[in-house]
Amino acid sequence: MSKVPLTVIGAQKLRDELHRLKTVERPAVIAAIAEARSHGDLSENAEYDAAKERQGFIEGRIKDLEGKLANAQIIDPRHLDADGRVVFGATVVLVDAESGDEVRYQIVGDDEADIKEGKISVSSPIARALIGKYAGDVADVHAPGGLRHYEILDVHYI
Repeated sequence: MSKVPLTVIGAQKLRDELHRLKTVERPAVIAAIAEARSHGDLSENAEYDAAKERQGFIEGRIKDLEGKLANAQIIDPRHLDADGRVVFGATVVLVDAESGDEVRYQIVGDDEADIKEGKISVSSPIARALIGKYAGDVADVHAPGGLRHYEILDVHYI
């Protein structure tokens, strides 16, 4: 399996979720299954079916998180020496050439992406267009809505 790039913060969030699933969610669903079993006939027991379905989801998510963390390549943006180049983990300040709107994005792993927090996936069209460029460069982004042009104002490693 290939390495999964994650920032330090993203890896910690996955570890926290894994810990919560193992210490809170898993024991709760086991207790719910035991409670539902005590009600008798399992063939017509909706509570039992729901608890078993929830258990399957939790176990699948635990396996998924363990796999991602085992194959994680954790990158700390504060320790990058990219000489002002846009790389994974960098925070980039852009201006939309058409509208003049200024935006700030951090390029993160697929599991960390959250546009509301200004975090975009390294595999997104905008991140792919930005990687390797410097402040002052213009990035042409082939977005679903058409071609967009962004000027890179600044690159930070925070």
